[in-house]
Amino acid sequence: MTRRSFLAATAASAVAAPAPMKLLTVNRIWGKSGMHCAFTDLIRYENRWFCTFREGGGHVSDTGEIRVLSSKDGAKWESAALLTESGIDLRDPKLCIAPDGRLMLNMGGSVRENGKYVRRQCRVAFSGDGKKWSKLEPVLNDNHWLWRVTWHKGTAYGFSYRGGGGLSEPRAAHLWSGRDGVHFDLVTQLDLPGQNETTLRFDGEEMIALARSVSQSSIGVSRAPYKQWVWTPTKHALGGPNFISLPGGRWVAGSRYYPQEKQARTALAWMTRTSYEPALTFESSGDNSYPGLVFHGGVLWVSFYSSHEGFTAVYLAKAGV
Repeated sequence: MTRRSFLAATAASAVAAPAPMKLLTVNRIWGKSGMHCAFTDLIRYENRWFCTFREGGGHVSDTGEIRVLSSKDGAKWESAALLTESGIDLRDPKLCIAPDGRLMLNMGGSVRENGKYVRRQCRVAFSGDGKKWSKLEPVLNDNHWLWRVTWHKGTAYGFSYRGGGGLSEPRAAHLWSGRDGVHFDLVTQLDLPGQNETTLRFDGEEMIALARSVSQSSIGVSRAPYKQWVWTPTKHALGGPNFISLPGGRWVAGSRYYPQEKQARTALAWMTRTSYEPALTFESSGDNSYPGLVFHGGVLWVSFYSSHEGFTAVYLAKAGV
């Protein structure tokens, strides 16, 4: 199939963007002055909510810890776990549910000396209750950052990226697959220039990706064996991109957004295979974004972080979609 016919086929099957979204509630759930809480994710597991994020001395610091919060109702939150590793800046935690029913938490792990990158290697841990976690296990090789894991028919898939962040080599992304969430095989190296933070989901047997790159971001579509990709630019500079499928086939995405005033905000967008249209912007500013997304009870639940209250804290919003 040619690129033109493939794009035509995917565009024809895309779901049209519906009416604007409505913000229902938004509340700060963690954080205080002097604490940098950032890079969130959100999941519902065993009838409870779990929100995870990094705590550190700043956006970049020599060490960072991964906090996991738990809540029964999404209103009152408590700390369920704090994952640490001596001398390591643990970053960008992501939650998913493995085929064996355990929570899986993957994250980056960076080593810095005098504020400069030396090396990095991602980690994973597992839990049956969100409180007690297995020992952090290194994943992939040095300098690969497995950013988010998505399970499909018993196989874990995820994009890693190398380079950037103070390293000499340019950013480049790789697609991996594995059966246990710890050991992965390379599927392919991607050809999107500067690709880094990437979330992937499945629509049937098609793999859909929302990818951040150096100058702008793109939506990718691929079919098994997922070695060939068609990319469509979004015309937006994203940060911490995430998206999920809603009932009826609509896709909603969340990421950093730069409106006309150029001030970074956290926003939700309607997404298809070939389009990304921001629809709802949260009160947010400065260091912000990296949302977690869960559709539950007819409402979209969104975790994100922001600095608009004078310090960097974690928030939970609900939106009508």
